[in-house]
Amino acid sequence: MSKGRAEAAGGAPGILLRYLQEQNRPYSAQDMFGNLQREHGLGKADQFAMVSDADLQGLDAKIVALTAKVQSLQQGCRHMEAELKELTSALTTPEMQKEIQELKKECAGYRERLKNIKAATNHVTPEEKERVYSERQKYCKEWRKRKRMATELSDAILEGYPKSKKQFFVSGSLPRPHSPGRSVRGGLIHLSPCPRRKSG
Repeated sequence: MSKGRAEAAGGAPGILLRYLQEQNRPYSAQDMFGNLQREHGLGKADQFAMVSDADLQGLDAKIVALTAKVQSLQQGCRHMEAELKELTSALTTPEMQKEIQELKKECAGYRERLKNIKAATNHVTPEEKERVYSERQKYCKEWRKRKRMATELSDAILEGYPKSKKQFFVSGSLPRPHSPGRSVRGGLIHLSPCPRRKSG
């Protein structure tokens, strides 16, 4: 390496300062670069070592290998991040033990309830249940029949009644027979439909 190149490599700011002091003239950056390039060889290609095609091919191979390694490491990082996220969201050992105890306690409560149900002596047999529903349906059918008769009778009376329907029922002009689904509020008869049988 020549003396000029050694000075350039050693301290470019010092070279610029010394050059300006020696010349004692204002220079543009382009002028200074051109002058110092001729004197110190700055920017010339011959200051770099020659590289052969084999060296370039070797560098290309290293770049390919390093790129593949980077991709492999990135994939490993993504896998570890996913595993870390899964572990973070999972229950810890104390939390899992507490959850197991709570589930055992809940299961014990269900077993106790089942035991009490099985030990009970007042179970309704399917036959008794069907008999009750059949009787209920029979009474509801009769109740609907009587309701229809009462409605027709009251409508016939109300055709010539001078007062309102409400006053008619309050006055007690019509007997109020007992019937399922009937309630009496303030002297009025309120007939509600017989409830339907629930399936199951």
